[in-house]
Amino acid sequence: MKQTFPILSAAVAGMIVALPAFAGGLSAPVEEPVVYAEAAPVVAPSADWAGGYVGAQIGYGDVNSGGAGLDGNGAIGGVHAGYLMDFGQFVTGAELSYDASNIDLGVGGDSLDSVARLKLIAGADLGRTMVYGSAGVARASATVAGAGLSDNGYFVGVGADYALTDQWTVGGEVLAHQFNDFAGTGVKIKATTVQAKVAYRF
Repeated sequence: MKQTFPILSAAVAGMIVALPAFAGGLSAPVEEPVVYAEAAPVVAPSADWAGGYVGAQIGYGDVNSGGAGLDGNGAIGGVHAGYLMDFGQFVTGAELSYDASNIDLGVGGDSLDSVARLKLIAGADLGRTMVYGSAGVARASATVAGAGLSDNGYFVGVGADYALTDQWTVGGEVLAHQFNDFAGTGVKIKATTVQAKVAYRF
């Protein structure tokens, strides 16, 4: 036992002396630099609304004569063509449209037969969507008491178009028309149309 203790003491002392050497030999872990990749900027889809277009529309029309008896509603649809100029965030242009109709006006076979329009458009370019207001002159033809009558009036409205591709667009439009003295009859006629549209741009 007397010999064992000195041996153990010498071993422990040797380990203590050797610890600094081991400690000095260990290198601290090297931290790799963290690289943050910048996210690609999100670019909103865009569309250039400038140019000509042709299309078709179909929807619903409601006619009101303010108690004069020429009232009715029904389907209305036709074709349109126009040209737009795109100034970045602002779009303006003009359009011609024609709608055929057979809206029964409720008195002896009276009917609204057609509506033609010359339309001015001003709107906002929101990328692939365009929202706009419109106004212009309208010419309506109707059959009243067996006679074909026509008169000029005006309209205002709002609409929106969406570019499915660079060539094809779809949209919708609401127009309010007014004819203050239809064909000299003294009858004031109001007509509202709500239509879906499709167009090909070129």
